[in-house]
Amino acid sequence: MKNKDFIRIIGIDPGIATLGFGIIDKYREKESYLNCGVITTSADLSLSDRLMQIYEDLNRLIKTFNPDVVAIEELFFNTNAKTAISVAQGRGVAILAFKQSSLPIYEYTPLQVKQAVVGYGRADKRQIMEMVKRLLSLTAYPKPDDAADALAVALCHSRSSTSLLHKIKGEGSCSTI
Repeated sequence: MKNKDFIRIIGIDPGIATLGFGIIDKYREKESYLNCGVITTSADLSLSDRLMQIYEDLNRLIKTFNPDVVAIEELFFNTNAKTAISVAQGRGVAILAFKQSSLPIYEYTPLQVKQAVVGYGRADKRQIMEMVKRLLSLTAYPKPDDAADALAVALCHSRSSTSLLHKIKGEGSCSTI
């Protein structure tokens, strides 16, 4: 039987050129850093090859770290629709890889991530990096930024999954309220 006091969370900051991942363990109310990094794909590759590389690399991460749950950031884009479409395709491949491994997937908006980690939904990048560093007792900011963002997504889930609303509705429900 799985220990309900322990959970391994992988956070994902979606991308096609760079996909960030951050892995934390949560034991009761304490979060600890396990690993973070990025999956990068070359612009010289075809889109299908880049998506395959992301898929294969995520499967290696799943096998290596055996996460219990996935937290993935929802897409936010300004004006570049072409970039948004390719990032969405990368995000879709990530969701597929985790779903095929029967992992529960929770999705969070950038606003929810900032609110959960910093306490302010309009926090800037530096504030997020500082709180990730503090919450995980790191000696330096996680690098690169995509990996730090992914750790923030994992922290968001860690904090949101223990909310009163989550406990009332049960295991499959998650909220930052």
